[in-house]
Amino acid sequence: MPEGDTVHKLANFLAPRLAERTVQRLEMADAAAARKCNGLQVRNVRAQGKHLFIEFADDTALRSHLGMYGSWHRYAAGENWRKPRSQASLVIATDTEVFVCFNAKEVELVGAPSVRERILGARLGPDLAHADVDTGYAVARARALLDHDTILADVLLDQRAACGIGNVYKSEILFIRGHLPESSLGEVDDATLEACYSTASGLLRRNLGGGRRVTRFERDGAGRLWVYGRRGLPCLRCESRILTARLGRHHRSTYWCASCQS
Repeated sequence: MPEGDTVHKLANFLAPRLAERTVQRLEMADAAAARKCNGLQVRNVRAQGKHLFIEFADDTALRSHLGMYGSWHRYAAGENWRKPRSQASLVIATDTEVFVCFNAKEVELVGAPSVRERILGARLGPDLAHADVDTGYAVARARALLDHDTILADVLLDQRAACGIGNVYKSEILFIRGHLPESSLGEVDDATLEACYSTASGLLRRNLGGGRRVTRFERDGAGRLWVYGRRGLPCLRCESRILTARLGRHHRSTYWCASCQS
C-alpha cells in the first residue's frame, strides 16, 4: 500500500533516471496539458508525503497521487507492458525508456506560480519523512485545521496537518504510542500528539531503504508489523486478540489491541 515511504523511494528511483532527460512523449487524460510537456527537460523528481512531483525546466510540475492501487513501472523502449494500456494514468517516454504510472488516484500538471500551486502548498502539511521535520508545527496545524472531536485515526491520516502517514502507519503508530484509535484530538495534549508524529517520522525514515515495510524490529520471527493485518490473532505484546473495524470519515480499516491501547 503506497504511503509516504513508498513515494520517497519512488522519487529516489526516478530522479537519477529522469533528471536532465527530455520528454519525447507524455500521455495523460488531459491531452492539452500533456502536449505542453513534450520536449521539456525534467529538472527534478521529489516527494512530499504521498504526492510525487516531476518538475520541469519551465517551473511546471506533474503531480501524481497513487491512492491505494497505483504503481509505477519502467520499461525499455518497445518493451511490452505488464498491465493493459487502459490502466495507464500517465506515460513519460524519453529516448530510451518509458515510465508508466498505472491506476493513479490523481494526475495533474501544476503551473508555477498559480492558484493551484498555492492551494496544494496550503493543503499539504510538513513531510514526516524529512529528518528535519518540525513536528511541533504539525501539532499546531492539526489543532488549527481539525475539530477537537476528530478521532486520532483521522488526525494521523489528515495530510493537511502532516503528510506521509497512511493506513498501515496509522494503526502501527497508535499501537506503539498506546492510544485507542477512537480517542479524540481534544482528549490528548500537544506532547502526546507530537510524540505520535515523531514516531511516524522515525518509522518513515527507517523504511526509506529497500525491502518490505517494518514497524516492529524485534528479531524473534513473529512479524514485521505489530497489529496491521492481524485481525483475530494474538497481540505480539500481551496476547490479547487484535481487533479491527472501519473507522473514521472514510471508514478505513483500523487494527488495535484493546489491552495495550487504553
